[in-house]
Amino acid sequence: MKMNVVVVDDTPINVTLLSHLIARLPDCSPVTFTEPQKGLDWSLQNVPDLLIVDYMMPELDGLEFIRQFRSAPGRLDIPVLMVTANDQTQIRHQALDAGANDFLTKPIDKTEFMARSRNMLSLRRAQRRLEDHAASLAEDVRLATAEILARERETVIRLSRAADSRDPETGAHILRMAHFSKLIAARMGLGLADQDMILESAPMHDIGKIGIPDHILLKPGRLDPAEFAIMKRHARMGFDILDGSPSPFLQAAAQIALGHHEKFDGSGYPAGLAGDAIPLFARICAVADVFDALTSERPYKKAWELERAVAFLRDGAGHHFDPACVDGFLSEWDEVLRIRNRFQDEEEKSIHNLGAY
Repeated sequence: MKMNVVVVDDTPINVTLLSHLIARLPDCSPVTFTEPQKGLDWSLQNVPDLLIVDYMMPELDGLEFIRQFRSAPGRLDIPVLMVTANDQTQIRHQALDAGANDFLTKPIDKTEFMARSRNMLSLRRAQRRLEDHAASLAEDVRLATAEILARERETVIRLSRAADSRDPETGAHILRMAHFSKLIAARMGLGLADQDMILESAPMHDIGKIGIPDHILLKPGRLDPAEFAIMKRHARMGFDILDGSPSPFLQAAAQIALGHHEKFDGSGYPAGLAGDAIPLFARICAVADVFDALTSERPYKKAWELERAVAFLRDGAGHHFDPACVDGFLSEWDEVLRIRNRFQDEEEKSIHNLGAY
């Protein structure tokens, strides 16, 4: 394990002596400076394994050097030796407060220097081994987490495809509304983690439709009141399918499934929630889902013109939809059109390709 030992002293002969001694330590290389500011700059841009700094230096003395060094990220645990005179007890106390670990007394005794340096470098080697071990564990956790996420995504895919296989809506619809949802989330200021969460979770918004009878789900015309009452059950069914999972993605999907038919004025279903009582992800997905459903052709209806669908969203803001979600969606119109062009119904892009997400 190669160790860098930084020496900062404005007296060249001291630097030469210490460099010679450091070279005798196993696996150690001296990095020397006679100008304290240059030594500090190097020590802030690189991570030394041991810092040896003189107290009496022009412009930047040893105390201030240590204070600035310790204030930098990742420098709290680096061993620091300060070089002082025998009679500078008060300075030593101040140095300890500033972050020095030990002292060398002028004139420097070679035996003492070698012993103190070996001890501090031994501690530093132990630190680096712990850091390497921690980094290795962190990588193991990252890989394990990635595997878990991959399994969760597979669950998302399979559940979404199960619903899609019984629903006249296409896989492209699922992709479009998921990307529309992410677009709205980004425009509303949600972080990248939430944007990815809604992108992954939105495709399961209608998973509950797997529990709706075919004669209702596939009916080409308008549902009668009794049929519509059954159709509305899909929101609760979707929630029941997804609820209780420890997966954050499936938890989010459960809230979306339950709430994406709620309306901002409280007239929606299944719970008649209003305003902020409706989960934000569900409010976002409601705008994305309705817009794409209106502008997509189905066996039982023709696609609406974009202008008509936009007018529907504007008119529904504050009633059907959260106005902030509508504004977020319409404010990125060029990206909306790009998503529509990217995911076309006739292409039937496979939903198992998460790269499309």
